[in-house]
Amino acid sequence: MPFNRVDVAMRELISAFSGVEAADLIDRLARTAAAVADTGYAGFVRVDPLRQEAWPVHVHAPPGDPLGVRRWLAESGVLKELAVAAEPVRLARDASVGEPGFLAAPVPLASRDHTFVWVAGREFGDGDEHLLSRFSMAAGRALEAASGLEAAVRLLRGVRAFRPA
Repeated sequence: MPFNRVDVAMRELISAFSGVEAADLIDRLARTAAAVADTGYAGFVRVDPLRQEAWPVHVHAPPGDPLGVRRWLAESGVLKELAVAAEPVRLARDASVGEPGFLAAPVPLASRDHTFVWVAGREFGDGDEHLLSRFSMAAGRALEAASGLEAAVRLLRGVRAFRPA
């Protein structure tokens, strides 16, 4: 088979664009949100387009989940609150009733359902809310960029498949 410069260039471009894995990116963003907020818990919640239901799409927690945040997310009603929220949501920590302390900020995404990045595990203040809101903007850009790269790979594969030999 003769050397095909276009085929090599397309293969290299597809390989470069395919380097971002969405699941790995979400995990890295959650771990970084936890570090930025100085807590062990963080994650993402997606809200359906009608804003009736919310569900966790990723949870980063310390081994063994010592504060029971996974269970708290499912049982506390915070998901219902996020489903209808348009602004950051902050809930106070009250260990006596199992409230871990929670802060969520909407992630600005143009091509996806409404999404929140959240952190939990301590009392959060105005400075934390500001910092998480800024982080959510960066996370939104990263998620949109990853989505754009995935779409570009699909288009490039189509170009490559239909290019005359």
